[in-house]
Amino acid sequence: MSIRVLGVIPSRYASSRFPGKAIHSIAGRPLVEHVYRRCLQTEILDEVVVATDDERVAEVVRGFGGRVEMTSSAHTCGTERVAEVAARHDCEIVVNIQGDEPLIQPEMIQGAVHALIQDSEASISTLSVSLSNPEQISDPNVVKVVVDCHGYAMYFSRCPIPFVRTDGGEGGTLPDYAKHVGLYVYRRDYLLRFVTIPPTPLESAERLEQLRALETGARIRVVRTGWDSIGVDTPDDARLVAMFLEQGSEA
Repeated sequence: MSIRVLGVIPSRYASSRFPGKAIHSIAGRPLVEHVYRRCLQTEILDEVVVATDDERVAEVVRGFGGRVEMTSSAHTCGTERVAEVAARHDCEIVVNIQGDEPLIQPEMIQGAVHALIQDSEASISTLSVSLSNPEQISDPNVVKVVVDCHGYAMYFSRCPIPFVRTDGGEGGTLPDYAKHVGLYVYRRDYLLRFVTIPPTPLESAERLEQLRALETGARIRVVRTGWDSIGVDTPDDARLVAMFLEQGSEA
C-alpha cells in the first residue's frame, strides 16, 4: 500500500514585521505562489494545500490556481493550522512547508519525507545545513541543532551549540555547527496529538516549538542537506529573494 503524503503551507496575512507578506509580489508573483510552485515540483507530495484564516490570502491562491483551505483564526502557530487541515485529510504523512520560504528546494522536501518513511522510530523529520559563519553561529535568530550518532536531534537552541571550551587543556577545535532548517515532516497521528500538548518549559524558554516534541519523548530525525533557504521576514528579505530569482540562481 502506498503512503499518502500531504503538503500544507500555513500562510497568514498578519505579520508584525511585514504585514501582508504572504501576498507581497516578488519577481512578479506573490510570495505564497513561489512556495506553492516549489512544492509542486516534487513528486512525493500527493496534494498541496495552502492553509489560511484570511480571505485576502485565499483569494490570491485561488487566483493562481492553487488549492486553499480556510482555518480557524484562533490558532497561535502554523503547526496548529497545519494540523487542522491534516485532520480533514486521509493521509499518513504531513509536511509543514513554511509559507515564507520561496527558495525551498524540492530535493529538501523529498529528503525529509523519505527519512521519516524509512524510520519507524521517528515521529518527525526535519533538516539541517552546515553552519560556518561566526555571525550566524552567535545569532539568536539562527536556530542551531545538535544530533546524536544515530541521526536524531538531541537539542535545538538559539545559542551556539555545542559550546567550545578553550581555556586550558586540549580542545577548542571548531565543531560542525548545524543550522536548523524549519521544514517539518510529521506522522499524521503524531501531529494531531502534538497540538494537544501544552507548551513545555524549554519550549517556552527558547521559543522553539520543536523542543516540546523532544521534552515529551518524541524522536526527531534530522537530515543534513546541502541546500539552505532564505526566509522572508522583512521587505529587505523580499528584495534579496527577488534578486536571486531574477538572476535564476539559488540561495
